[in-house]
Amino acid sequence: MAAADGVVIIMCGIIAYVGGREAAPLLLDGLRRLEYRGYDSAGIATMEAAGRPRVHLRKAAGRVDNLAALVQAQPAPGCHGISHTRWATHGPATNGNAHPHTDRSGRLLLVHNGVIENYQLLRDQLRAEGSEFTSDTDSEVLAHLIGRAYDRDGLPHGRERLLHAVRDALQQVRGTYGIAVMHLDVPGQLVGARLGSPLVVGLGRGEQFLASDVGAIGGHTREVVYLNDHDLVAVAAGDFEVASVRGGSARFEISQVEYTEQDAGKDGHPHHMLKEIFEQPAAIANAMRGRLSHEEATAVLGGLQMTPAELRAVGRVILTGCGSACHAAMVGEHLVESLARLPAEVEFASEFRYRNLPLDNGTLQFVISQSGETIDSLAALREGQRKGIRALGVVNQVASTIARESDGGIYMHAGPEIGVAATKTFTSQVTVLTLVALLLGRIHHLSSSEGLALIRELEAMPDRMREVLAQADHIRAIARRHAGAAAMLFLGRQNHYPVALEGALKMKEISYVYASGHPSAELKHGIIALVNPDLPSVFIAPDDSVFDKNVSNMEEVRARGGPLIAITTRGRDELERLTDDVIYLPPCDPLLSPLLTVLPLQLLAYEVAVARGCDVDKPRNLAKSVTVE
Repeated sequence: MAAADGVVIIMCGIIAYVGGREAAPLLLDGLRRLEYRGYDSAGIATMEAAGRPRVHLRKAAGRVDNLAALVQAQPAPGCHGISHTRWATHGPATNGNAHPHTDRSGRLLLVHNGVIENYQLLRDQLRAEGSEFTSDTDSEVLAHLIGRAYDRDGLPHGRERLLHAVRDALQQVRGTYGIAVMHLDVPGQLVGARLGSPLVVGLGRGEQFLASDVGAIGGHTREVVYLNDHDLVAVAAGDFEVASVRGGSARFEISQVEYTEQDAGKDGHPHHMLKEIFEQPAAIANAMRGRLSHEEATAVLGGLQMTPAELRAVGRVILTGCGSACHAAMVGEHLVESLARLPAEVEFASEFRYRNLPLDNGTLQFVISQSGETIDSLAALREGQRKGIRALGVVNQVASTIARESDGGIYMHAGPEIGVAATKTFTSQVTVLTLVALLLGRIHHLSSSEGLALIRELEAMPDRMREVLAQADHIRAIARRHAGAAAMLFLGRQNHYPVALEGALKMKEISYVYASGHPSAELKHGIIALVNPDLPSVFIAPDDSVFDKNVSNMEEVRARGGPLIAITTRGRDELERLTDDVIYLPPCDPLLSPLLTVLPLQLLAYEVAVARGCDVDKPRNLAKSVTVE
């Protein structure tokens, strides 16, 4: 298991460079590309190799712009450097706690993602040996530990000495890491390693990169090596070698980068999140492309690597995820039960490994993760495999750890999602799970006519989504009327209960308005005590089998003076007399309606956040890939 129990793992940002160009502009540009992951301080260290090597270290609390201003005022020349955006774990966001950190000699510099769990023990040992620490971080302990190993007598010189020191130090730590290290004695060389925190090598012509995310280097190289856990890499301008922290060599593959410069832009939108909301029709079309068979009236999912007989033997489906992925799993649960009539259940990935669930050979597990690197989701995958069940991944990142370690799976092909709040990846996950449910349904009992009807509904969905998104101005006006609310309720039934949860999550994430999602019928079992004229309630009430039940719940809110916003199907005009605001959706199969009902909720949260002056793409206290235990 990559992460031990009881740790906090935050994916900060790393980018390092060695080559013939000035490093500082490349590193700052890379850090800006990583801003979406969330951070609260940044730092850079460059090395001049000509003559006597010199290091220039610059660090700043706050945004990358603060660091860039510092570098402009105090230039950091050199063609060799490391940089980092930090999310505070051990110690507050200060200049001193920002990375890079140095060892006792000041000649070794390190950036680190992850958590060193036994840092206090190591810190006490190092302090007893004379080390003095200038930060509160666990990462500085790792720098001192590597530096101590490097300074021992009897070691080889040059790159091998630095590799040996990193390997020696990492064998003493307990926790997770993605690191980049450089040393004044070894100019033109970088050393990196990973365990539970992603690290990728970017291969260029006469230059190389290390980064925690391929998005940081996508504009500079088309070839990368995704490191595996326990990999150790040495990188120079003209070559690289991959070994194992445990000793010996390690296998690797060179992959092609799909990330483009256009992906990193906003395409004329004021925020990445808004761009990605409007990309959803194309994203779900990509998720379906080549995967629908009209002839067989089913989905074609070769990535599952399962024969028809193996699919037919599935007697139970477990779906695991975190945050929005968990909400998508809840929609998937409804789809699998409705279309395949198989028992399905959703487990928080963070809880799955701590539960002693009865699992048998007929259980099929899906692990859903946008990044494919979320530690809790990865741990759930490994736990399922440990218990002997087939564990499949639903991920967006090609060559991610979950993609590599799973027994098969499905790529979403949603394209990079820069905004911290999930939008297009949520609808892509729901689309993929619809394909899974369709496939399992056709394997079991679903007729060809029913399968073909669902396929036609799916194929019509991108245009229907565009119809909903065309109401952006109407939704903006609604958002402005309610932007001053201190709290909001989101309510839905059946497959729209998870949509209510997702809508509440979006509102909390980016506008900081307290919001909670509930099954509509639970309103009268306690939640109704909150209803008052200052608390808007958003009802997700499309024209389905429980529409009238939702209307009754709306009446209860109205009777108590609560403001009402309804999301319903076009033609249900009777809601206009009951509610303050109505958002209409085109008709569709009720099983697929979450793909439409979630869109107004995303726009509503976005517009409320904008009206309140919030930083939509970089919400406070959040990062793109975070696991909290």
